[in-house]
Amino acid sequence: MEQTNRTKELGTAPISSLLLKYAIPAVIAMAASSLYNIVDRIFIGHIPDVGTLSLGGLAVTFPVMNLAAAFGAMVGVGGSTLMSIKLGQRDYEGAKRVLGNIVVLNIIMGILVSVVALIFIHPLLTFFGASENTYPYAYEYMFIILLGNVIPHLYLGLNAALRSTGHPRAAMMATVATVVVNSILDPLFIFTLGMGIRGAAIATVLSQLFALCFVWIKLSSPKDLIHLQRGIYGLRKTIVRTILSIGLSPFCMQLCACLVVILINKGLATHGGDIAIAAYGIINSVLFLSVMIVLGICQGMQPIAGFNYGAQLYDRVNLVLRYAIYMATTVMCIEFVICEFFPEYIILPFTSDTDLTRISVIAMRIIVCMSPLVGFQIVTSNFFQSIGMPKRSIFLSVSRQLVFLVPFLIIFPELPTADGTLLGTNGVWIAIAAADAIAFITSAIMLWQYYHGGESTHLKSQARAQSLPHRIAAFFNNRLTH
Repeated sequence: MEQTNRTKELGTAPISSLLLKYAIPAVIAMAASSLYNIVDRIFIGHIPDVGTLSLGGLAVTFPVMNLAAAFGAMVGVGGSTLMSIKLGQRDYEGAKRVLGNIVVLNIIMGILVSVVALIFIHPLLTFFGASENTYPYAYEYMFIILLGNVIPHLYLGLNAALRSTGHPRAAMMATVATVVVNSILDPLFIFTLGMGIRGAAIATVLSQLFALCFVWIKLSSPKDLIHLQRGIYGLRKTIVRTILSIGLSPFCMQLCACLVVILINKGLATHGGDIAIAAYGIINSVLFLSVMIVLGICQGMQPIAGFNYGAQLYDRVNLVLRYAIYMATTVMCIEFVICEFFPEYIILPFTSDTDLTRISVIAMRIIVCMSPLVGFQIVTSNFFQSIGMPKRSIFLSVSRQLVFLVPFLIIFPELPTADGTLLGTNGVWIAIAAADAIAFITSAIMLWQYYHGGESTHLKSQARAQSLPHRIAAFFNNRLTH
């Protein structure tokens, strides 16, 4: 079958061209997903008279949305990774079962998260940093998003499955479609119909529903070996356990991101107020673009690494890791240059408020100072996840957020400056950059230990010799000996 040939190329085609084939659509899709959020914030930031408060209210919803996304990521990433491994093992019936379980688990997770979050929406938003001024806008947006929460759960889960079954371009088209539809509906609902931030939420849900329909139709084609069909939806204990185990890493990462945003918002509320929270909302959405591009590279790497790991082609696994690190580091270096030297031009589309612009520029320059190191850390974490080693991936995901960033967020804002005042909001920005630096060092150590610590004896010596860590070590050894 055509799909069998598409999956076989994962183990035979040149790694460089294969990674580009899978990564470029994923990068476009992830960039589009990030632009989707940026478009929302640009339109919301220009709502007459309440643009700054609306941005502050939207920033407060980040933790709730991260919490909801955490459960979706657990199923989507875990399921798509397991599918790639099954396809590498030529277990096609098992891959079909995984697809059916992804659908059922996403529906269950989406409904449960919606019900619980809607019941506790008031204390949640207040706890996450909503003030009397920003709460009404946060509530309006979040209430509608939670009502349609099952839709993004299903869409993101099935889109990941679509990519794993050899349809990276279709997965890209679905995500791009959400941006196009959202960009059309946003001004219609926000300004023409006068619905404000509530209109932005409605536009978001409808655009995701459109993408879900596209993905569902694509995955229902009987021409493909792996497709939605009767008899695959029964939950299997082994499959569910494996999906949740592999997906525990992105779940923990999203959960930690939720906790971190809470601490950031509370720190900013204490030292800078609503305007500082609004600034963080702008910066977060902008920097999220480059992170999403790196995650797109990781998504392109995932089916290749998973398939070849399942097929025991370890030299190809190492090669795709090396190329992914090169690409991710390049992206983050570009982000560093643009955001460090031209921050005013990036902030301009979001707001005309001079105070908000000034705070945002300072914050952006501090936060991106460690950006060139971030790509390596993200790829390394996703690599361990892609080859079915969730414990390592979970540790790398959690350590950056909890072990490093959380203590820094508590300590740095309270440190005194030379003139006797506290670092305050600048301390929050410095904490983020410092955590990125230490997370990079931790990832490098863990990757080196994996290849040289005796835990990867199943790898062929040739594969190890071609690995990125080995080549780096050889480079320095040659310099020292000569």
